[in-house]
Amino acid sequence: MALEALDRLGSKAARILMYPFEWSLDSNQTTRPNQLLRIAETLYKATLIPVQVQRVDTGDRTWAESFTKLLAFNQTRFRRVLSFDSDSTLLQHMYELFLLPRCPVALPRAYWINPKEHILSSQVMLIEPSEFEFDRVLQAIKDKGEDDFDMEIVNKLYQDNAMILPHRPYNLLTGEFRAEDHSHYLGNELEEWHPDAALSEAKLLHFSDWPIPKPWISTPEHLREEKPPKCQLHQTTGVENCRSRDIWLGLYSDFRERRQTICGLLPLPPPDPLRKRHRTKRVEPAAHQPVFLIGSPLMRTATI
Repeated sequence: MALEALDRLGSKAARILMYPFEWSLDSNQTTRPNQLLRIAETLYKATLIPVQVQRVDTGDRTWAESFTKLLAFNQTRFRRVLSFDSDSTLLQHMYELFLLPRCPVALPRAYWINPKEHILSSQVMLIEPSEFEFDRVLQAIKDKGEDDFDMEIVNKLYQDNAMILPHRPYNLLTGEFRAEDHSHYLGNELEEWHPDAALSEAKLLHFSDWPIPKPWISTPEHLREEKPPKCQLHQTTGVENCRSRDIWLGLYSDFRERRQTICGLLPLPPPDPLRKRHRTKRVEPAAHQPVFLIGSPLMRTATI
């Protein structure tokens, strides 16, 4: 789906898909992963890179395989790669990021966490691959604590020296449409929240909505009824405004419709039980998910 969005938006950068090496590319096989990989390669012109899924069996299994995305630091055939999570919707092109000054990594803050902590988000990362940085990442994984995963590794290495991308427009959470206080996203307490404007300016939307499961997983009936954004009454006119709710519901419907149309896949059954995730309040399946990258070739600047 991300590859389809890159194609539809006219992305000129190389498209890279890292996938579990056990997924076969044998043209004689008819498994769904096999079919989807061949579609990615032929229809969307993606470079397919088989990788060993990086799994750690300690701590919370939700992010046990999240280290896999850090293999982007090893894609040294490219001058730069822009990595984003598969639980995202690409809304606009992000060519301009390839023109930023050189740096090992550029990424936004996790704005939904206490801003005073200056936590970095790893949902989208502009990376300058190198053997040196990849060795640092591997060593940090080796030395990690039990509850450390991809986001903790990135913060350990780069919290004080990364280039910071503005989360507006590069990292909007779907959970923002359910929030009552938008000051962290807006960056101040004076600006008024306008859901249509927020969606219009966003370039990357990340599905993070505890306790709502990821959009490829069916939402239990009680959550569908209890957890949509609340309609708000205008303080002056008294008119009910349900725009945040309508947008939020539409984002999930759009994802599922595109997943079925493009990938031929129906939603998975809901996990049991749904468990709270402490750091970002997100729920993710343990199943392998591809890692999407777009890259600027090693000896060329990005094509805009």
